[in-house]
Amino acid sequence: MPELPEVEALALDLRGRLDGHAIARIHLAAFSALKTFDPPVQAMEGTLVDDVTRHGKFIDIEASGLHLIFHLARAGWIRWKDELPSAPPRPSSRSGLAVRVVLDDGSGLDVTEAGTKKSLAAYVVRSPHDVPGIAALGPDPLDDAFTRETLADILEDAGRSQIKGVLRHQGTIAGIGNAYSDEILHAARMSPFKPANSLTADELDQLFAAVKSELGDAVSRSRGLAASELKGEKRTHLAVHGRAGETCPVCGDTVREVSFADSSLQYCPTCQTGGKPLADRRMSRLLK
Repeated sequence: MPELPEVEALALDLRGRLDGHAIARIHLAAFSALKTFDPPVQAMEGTLVDDVTRHGKFIDIEASGLHLIFHLARAGWIRWKDELPSAPPRPSSRSGLAVRVVLDDGSGLDVTEAGTKKSLAAYVVRSPHDVPGIAALGPDPLDDAFTRETLADILEDAGRSQIKGVLRHQGTIAGIGNAYSDEILHAARMSPFKPANSLTADELDQLFAAVKSELGDAVSRSRGLAASELKGEKRTHLAVHGRAGETCPVCGDTVREVSFADSSLQYCPTCQTGGKPLADRRMSRLLK
């Protein structure tokens, strides 16, 4: 799933590519992906792109006062094409194409989604806050306003909730998903099941530093990369997420996994749980 660093890099890459261009056509290949009807998607056609920004995991293409916004969900991606076919795409689940945006010079982007579970969403709105998911976002962890005190208040308000779930809840903190919550907790040497309001002052310092460094470093590494390079860059630098059975790069222990109904987490017992493996139990409701 694209998370804050990848979406930030995608927005930066698209900003450079779309700058000064007009949107000529928007083709819906998967009609279920469009979640709004007013303004109609055709209202974006003929508009001049002003900016491309990020809100949490949402990408926002602003053009002539309107906003074309995408949430890529678990399996979505944006693929840049220097030249797009002149004929409109046919609706087809096999291609994975959801939306095609054609620019005035024939270049553009394909917004695709792999797999059968279709969760990718597109919105055409007058304001980003017209998108419910954006209106409900918590603070951005890379914003200067996100301080140690901000994090302390969030954890205290979360009570005994598991810290893994708190980190990835978009209404609490924007942009952190399954992968980077694993990486942050590994860097902070903290169990994913630790109660949010149980941190000592030193543990809070460690967690705050890990949030800033893991996300900030990932954004720095991704900056300037094309969309086609971002997935590989992310996989290369993950310490524990997606690496169950492999060796922890910090201590040499074996990375373990806990599976849930629709996801999993990875962690290092030596670094995070005092050497004790966590029970592999299905508690998906606690990690939503």
